[in-house]
Amino acid sequence: MSKEEDTSAELEDIISPLRKDSRSQSAEEPQFINKTSDSLNEASHYLKGKPFDQIYETHPTKNTLESSSSSRSKSNRNEEPKENFELAQTTSDANLLSKPTTSQSSLLPISETISDYQVFVNFQSHEKVEKVSSQVSKENQPSDLSSDNFTLNLEAKGLQEFPKDILKIKYVKYLYLDKNQIKTFQGADPGDIRGLEILSMQENGLSSLPPEIQLLHNLRILNVSHNQISQIPKEISQLGNLRQLFLNNNYIENFPSSGLKNLKNLEILSLGKNKLRHIPDTLPSLKNMRVLNLEYNQLTIFPKALCFLPKLISLNLTGNLIGSLPKEIRELKNLEKLLLAHNKLTFLAVEIFQLLKIKELQLADNKLEDISHKIENFRELRILILDNNLLKNIPEKIFCCVMLECLSLNDNQLTELPKNIYKLKNLKTLHVNRNNMVKITEGIIHLNNLCSLEFSGNVITHVPIEIKNCRKITKVELNYNKITYFPVGLCALESLYYLSFNGNSISEIPVDISFSKQLLRLEFNENKLLTFSEYLCSLINLNYLDLGKNKIGKIPSSVSNMVSLRVLILCYNTFETFPRELCTLKNLRVLDLSENQLQKIPSEICDLERIQKLNLSSNQFVYFPIELCQLQSLEELNISKINGKKLTRLPDELCNMTQLKKLDISNNAIREIPKNIGELRSLVSLYANNNQISSLPPSFLSLKDLKQLNMKEKILEKTFKIVANNITETNFEFLRQKLNLVNSETDIPTKSTISLNERAYQAFVKWKTENNLSLTTAALRDQLVRGLNMIGAYDIMDKITALNLFTRAIKF
Repeated sequence: MSKEEDTSAELEDIISPLRKDSRSQSAEEPQFINKTSDSLNEASHYLKGKPFDQIYETHPTKNTLESSSSSRSKSNRNEEPKENFELAQTTSDANLLSKPTTSQSSLLPISETISDYQVFVNFQSHEKVEKVSSQVSKENQPSDLSSDNFTLNLEAKGLQEFPKDILKIKYVKYLYLDKNQIKTFQGADPGDIRGLEILSMQENGLSSLPPEIQLLHNLRILNVSHNQISQIPKEISQLGNLRQLFLNNNYIENFPSSGLKNLKNLEILSLGKNKLRHIPDTLPSLKNMRVLNLEYNQLTIFPKALCFLPKLISLNLTGNLIGSLPKEIRELKNLEKLLLAHNKLTFLAVEIFQLLKIKELQLADNKLEDISHKIENFRELRILILDNNLLKNIPEKIFCCVMLECLSLNDNQLTELPKNIYKLKNLKTLHVNRNNMVKITEGIIHLNNLCSLEFSGNVITHVPIEIKNCRKITKVELNYNKITYFPVGLCALESLYYLSFNGNSISEIPVDISFSKQLLRLEFNENKLLTFSEYLCSLINLNYLDLGKNKIGKIPSSVSNMVSLRVLILCYNTFETFPRELCTLKNLRVLDLSENQLQKIPSEICDLERIQKLNLSSNQFVYFPIELCQLQSLEELNISKINGKKLTRLPDELCNMTQLKKLDISNNAIREIPKNIGELRSLVSLYANNNQISSLPPSFLSLKDLKQLNMKEKILEKTFKIVANNITETNFEFLRQKLNLVNSETDIPTKSTISLNERAYQAFVKWKTENNLSLTTAALRDQLVRGLNMIGAYDIMDKITALNLFTRAIKF
C-alpha cells in the first residue's frame, strides 16, 4: 500500500462522529447543515482512501428527485448496527451519480451506514444550490422514479441510438441514458427534447457532445462524466438556464477561451480528473458559481481567476501540482471549503488566513513545514486535515479555532501538541498517528466531547489515568507504541466500543477490563501475552477479538461466556492442540489459528454451526483433518503450508462442505484432486500453487461458479516443457546466457548422453530452484518470456501464448 493510500485509510473514521452529531443538530441548526453537509460528504470519500469522487455529482441523480419529506424521514431513521465478519474487505462504492452509496467500515460491527444521511444531505444541498421550485418538488413525490411521469431511466440498456420513439409518447423532463453507446441525437424531434431539464449521459464513450445539445434551452443539469470528451463544446454556451455541469473523468486539456461566460446561471461546475493545465481569465464572468471542482488535473499554479468568483463557497483543487497560493486568494470572502490535498505546497500565503468563513481546510500530502499563528482567524473552522506534511509543531493559537471538530495530524514530525489544546471544547476527532510523540498531551484529558483518539506509531509509554474524564470517547487506537501496562483509565469509559493496542509490549490484562462490557472490538495483536485472560471472557458483547502474535497456548473454559464473539484471531501463538473450548462459541463466524503447532482437530468442531471462514494454514497436520468436512456452513478454508508438514492428499469427504466458496491448499505435496470435487457446487476460488498435481478430474468441469484457479506452478512447469521441446541448440545457448542458466557442459551430463530437450528442461528446473526464494512464479515466467523475445524465438512464444489462452479458459 502506498503512503498516500495508507494515510487516507487511517482517516476513515474522522468524519463519522461529525455525521452522527450533524444528525442530532439537524433540527437545531438547519442552516449549518445546508452549508456544510456536502463538506462532510466529500471529506468522507477522501478519508476512505479514494480521490475526491465527484461529490457534487450527487445533485443530478435520480435520487435527488425524491420528495423532501421522504429524504428527511430516511435521515432520521434509527440505524441498526451492521455486522461484517470478513478478516479483510475492500469496500467498493457504487457510482455516486446513479445510485446512493452505502459505506461500511470493514470489521467494525457498529460502523454507521451513511447512505441515509447522504440522501438527506444531497437533497438539502440540491434545494440550496439548485433552488428547485415547489412545483418540481410536488411533481416528484413518488419514490419509484421509474413510475414518475417526468422521469425516464434507460441506464445500461445497450442503446446505440437516442430513444426518440419513447419521447414521442412520453413527456420527459429528467432523462438518464448512462452506460449506453449513444453518440448523437440524430432523428430526435426538437419539440420532444426541448422540455428536458436534466440529462445524464455518463459512460457512453462520447468523444464529443451531440451538436443538438444546443436545442435544450430548458436544461438545468447536464452530466457527461466518464466519457472520452477532449474539449468542452461551444454548443454548451447556448444553454443559458444551465445550473449544474459535470464533465469529470474525461480527457479535457483546455478550458474554452470564452470561459463559458454565457452560462450566467451556472452554480456548479465539476471538471475533476481531466488534463487541464490552464484556467482562462474570463472565468470570473460566472458570477453565480458556488461550487467548483478541479481535482486531479495538471494545474501547476493556483489560477488567479478563481479568486474573483464572488459567490464561491466550495473549491476543490485536490491532486494537482500547485506549489503556492496567490495573495488574491483573500478575495474569496464567502469560501467555506478549500481542498488542496495532494499538491506541492511548501508554505501557505498569509492571505489565506483572511478567509474568515472557512469551515473545512484539507492540506494533506503537501510539503508544509509550518502553520502560521494567524490560524487564529479561522473562528468558523470545523475540519482541518494536515496529514503527511513536514510539520514539527502546531501553533499555540490553534486554540482560537473554537468550532474545530476534526483535527488530523498523521504522518508529520510532531513531538508534542499545544498545551492549550484543551480549549478546543468542540473537538471530536484527534488523530496524531505516526509522529514522534513521547506522551499524550495532558490537555487532551479535558476534551469532554472527544469521540475518536488515535496516537498509533509513536513512542508513547503510558496513558494518563485522567483519560477517564473523556467520557464520550468511542474509539481509541494506540498501536505500535512502547506501552507495557494496560491503561486502566480506559476501562472507565462507558462509551468505548473500539480499542486497539497492536504492536506494544503488554504482557497482562488487568481485571478492570471486565467492567468494559460495552466493548465490541478489541485488538492485542503482537504483544507479549502468555495467557488468554479470563477477564476477557466477561466481555459478553465483544464480537471481534485479535490476540494474534502472542504466546498463548490455552483457552479458559469461561470463553463460552463470550456469546457475541464473531471473529477470533489467534494466529502465531503456541497452540499444540485445537482448543476444544472454542467449540462452545456458537456464534463464531471467523477463526484464525494459522501459524501454530496444531496436529489434530477435535470432533467437537462440528459445534461451530455458524463458522464461515477458517484459517488453519502452516500448522503440523500430517493428514487433512477429516473432522473439518462436518462444517457445512464453512465458506472459506485455508490449509496451505508455507511452514509445517505437507499434506499429500485430500479426502473424498471434502465434498460435504457444500457451502465452500474458497479453498486454499497451496504449498503442500498433494498429488491429485478428489474425483468428486465437482460436488463443491459453490466453489469460486481454488488455490493450489506448489503442489504435485498433474491432472484434474472430469468432474472439475461441473464447477460452474469457479472463477479463479490458481496453479501457477503447474503452468510454469508446462512452459518449461514447451520451451525445452522446441528450442534449438543455438537458441538454448543464447537463452542460457541471458538467464544465467547452469553451464550445460559442467553441471549436467554431456550432450552425448542426454538429449537437448532434457538438458534444457533440467537447466530450467535448476534455475527455478535457485531463484525460488527471491522471485515469484510469475516473475520467473516473465523473465523467461523476456529472454525468449530477446533471442527472437517467436515460434516458441506463439506456443506459450496458446497455453496462456487455454489456462484462462479453464479459470473463467
